[in-house]
Amino acid sequence: MIDYFYLAVGLALLLKSADLMVSGSISLANKWGVSTLVIGLTVVSFGTSLPEMLVTFNAALSGKADLAMSTVVGSNIANVLLVLGCAAIIRPLPVNDSTVVSEIPFSLAAALLLGFLANAAIFSTAPELSVSRIDGVILLFFFVLFMLYIYKTVEKNSFQREEHTEVLSRVREVTYLILGLIGLYLGGELVVTGAVNVAVSLGVDDVVVGLTIVAVGTSAPELVASTVAAYRGHTDIAVGNVVGSNIFNILWVLGFTAAFQELPFEVVTNTDLALVVGSSALILVSVAVSRRNSILRWHGIVFVILYICYPWIQ
Repeated sequence: MIDYFYLAVGLALLLKSADLMVSGSISLANKWGVSTLVIGLTVVSFGTSLPEMLVTFNAALSGKADLAMSTVVGSNIANVLLVLGCAAIIRPLPVNDSTVVSEIPFSLAAALLLGFLANAAIFSTAPELSVSRIDGVILLFFFVLFMLYIYKTVEKNSFQREEHTEVLSRVREVTYLILGLIGLYLGGELVVTGAVNVAVSLGVDDVVVGLTIVAVGTSAPELVASTVAAYRGHTDIAVGNVVGSNIFNILWVLGFTAAFQELPFEVVTNTDLALVVGSSALILVSVAVSRRNSILRWHGIVFVILYICYPWIQ
């Protein structure tokens, strides 16, 4: 019974925290004079990537490097197919031109870079594949380049304040953001704990639990934040959160972790990396098919169906 309580409390906490974070983010964007897309790509993405950061770093230090790698790769797949899919079902998502020509290609390049670095040993006499400490530094270098790109984008582009949005005081703004991000993390933890225990009690296989519940659990902050943002009409935050989080996960989370602890890489993970690249490319295909630079509802349905099928191709 306590596990069902964890699930209920976790879901309620996720919803309320996402609402607080979206409100704080919109106010922050208006006050700083930047677009909500930039806030989604940075502040929201960084906050919703915290679960992946904590799980990955702790797993690496605990000698469970395979969990560290699978957490990030699985989360990135869930971010596009599940998170963006659910958000698009709630409301069609217009995709900014800069996202199509810059941010999404950057996330694709990050996944390809990770694949190249992880498989570099194939071209040498080294017997094992891994993401080394040097590789981690390289990933962090490209993360710095991404942040410089965001800075230049903010510097060059003028922004007009959104109408009919509440502008919070600085104290409420910061409080909403902090409470929202903390609540998203704690809510995700409660949901994962409750769901895993319920699944185990029902006799569900550990592999299925890992591929589904744990993967979805680490993406729960992105899922709720993006769906709430889409429901409230702030589609830039919904899209920016997913694209930005995928970039953060590879370049910042894996880069930071690998810089401290070398991460062994299994050849089979290349299949999942290919899915990361393919799912990101699917966003571009959806935008092209829509002819309106948008991810439509039926695209979202296709995304979610593909994610449901994902564990079966492992």
